[in-house]
Amino acid sequence: MSLIVKNIGQIVGIDESGRTRVAGKEMDTIGMLGNAWLLTDGERICDYGTMDKFPDTDGCEIIDAQGGWLFPSFCDSHTHIVYAGSREQEFLDKINGLSYEEIAKRGGGILNSADRLHETSEDELYRQAMERINEVISMGTGLIEIKSGYGLTLENELKILRVIRRIKENAPLAVRATFLGAHAVGRAYKGRQSEYVEHVCNDMIPAVAKEGLADFIDVFCDKGFFTVEETAKIIETGAEYGLRAKIHANELAVSGGVEVGVEHGALSVDHLESMGDEQIEALSGSATMPTMLPGCAFFLGIGYPPARKMIDAGLAVALASDYNPGTAPSGNMRFVAALASIKMKMTPAEALNAATLNSACAMGESNDYGSITRGKVANFYLTKPLPSLAYLPYVHQTPIIKDIILKGKHIN
Repeated sequence: MSLIVKNIGQIVGIDESGRTRVAGKEMDTIGMLGNAWLLTDGERICDYGTMDKFPDTDGCEIIDAQGGWLFPSFCDSHTHIVYAGSREQEFLDKINGLSYEEIAKRGGGILNSADRLHETSEDELYRQAMERINEVISMGTGLIEIKSGYGLTLENELKILRVIRRIKENAPLAVRATFLGAHAVGRAYKGRQSEYVEHVCNDMIPAVAKEGLADFIDVFCDKGFFTVEETAKIIETGAEYGLRAKIHANELAVSGGVEVGVEHGALSVDHLESMGDEQIEALSGSATMPTMLPGCAFFLGIGYPPARKMIDAGLAVALASDYNPGTAPSGNMRFVAALASIKMKMTPAEALNAATLNSACAMGESNDYGSITRGKVANFYLTKPLPSLAYLPYVHQTPIIKDIILKGKHIN
C-alpha cells in the first residue's frame, strides 16, 4: 500500500546525485526541502515535493507530519548486539581504574561474553537481541550490521549467526551479518593463537559460507589481539568464500589494521581512535570507508578519532554505534551523531551524512539506503517541529521522534 506524508516542515537528506558516499567539504552540505510531502510506493520512495503541488491521495495511507521534520533512517554499520546478559561488573572495574586491556587479561571482556553466550540458548539469544533491535528502531535506525564474535568456537559462532539470520527474517529493519570469529582467541586455544587462526580459516569460514550465514568477515587487528599478518590470512581466506572484509583497526594502538584493510579492499576500517598522517594517507583515494565509533571512546574514556583531520584531508567518514555489552552499551545513533559534533567537532550536517549515506556505504548498501532519494527504500522517521538541523544533535536525549517508517510501512 502507498503511503504519503504531508505537511512536512523540512525533508532532510535529499540526494538525487547517484553518489554512494559524500566526502571532504561536501559532507557539510545536505539536501533539504521545506513545506513538503513525500510519497512511497510499496517499499520504495516514489516522489516528493512542496505542498503547493500536493498529489492525488486516493488509496494512500496518509500521515500528517504537522510541521515535523523527516529524516532518512540511521544506518548503523558496526554492532555486536547478539550477546547474553550484561557486563556491568566490568563497568565498575573501569570506575575503579582498570583498563580495557587489564580487564581482558583477567578473563573478562570478550571472553566473559563468550562464556555467557555458550550457556545461553539460541531462542534466548534471539529474544534478548530482538529487544535491542526494537530499541534501536525506536531511536531511528533502519539498517544495521550485526557481528558474531562472542562465540569463539565453531558451534557458538554458528549459533550467533543463525540468530542474526532469524533477526534478518523477522525484524522490520534491514540487517547485514558479519562473521567475527577473530574477535579474540577462544579459551580452548589459550597460548596457541596461530592454531586458532588456522581453526578460523580452515574450519569456521567454510562452515559459515556453507550455510550462507554472513555477508562480511571481520578481524580485531589491534594491540594484544590479531596481527597484521594474521588479519591478512583470515580476510584472504574469507575472500575466497565471497566474504568482503570489515576490519576492527587502531582502537588501542596504531596497529597496521588500516593499511591491511586498504590493501585488501576492505569495505570499512572501524574504530580509528589511534590515527596518524600515514593512515589518513593510506585511506586517501581508496574505496575503504573509515568508520568512527565515538560511543566506545565515550564509554572507555579514551581519545576520539581525528574526524576533523580526516574530513579536512578530503576523506569520507562514517559513524556507527558499536553497540556491545562491554565498551559501548547503547545503539542510540542520535547520541553518536551528537558525540561526533561535541567531541570531534563535526558539523550537524557532517554527522548526519556520516550516520546515514556513508554508514550505508560502509555496508555496501548506499544504492538503496542512507538518503531521501526516489527509488531508494522508504526508511525514514518523523520528528516534532524543529527550529534547525543543529537541534537534532543538540537535544540528543529529548524524545522528539514521532513516527517510524521502514520499508514503506508505518511502524508506530
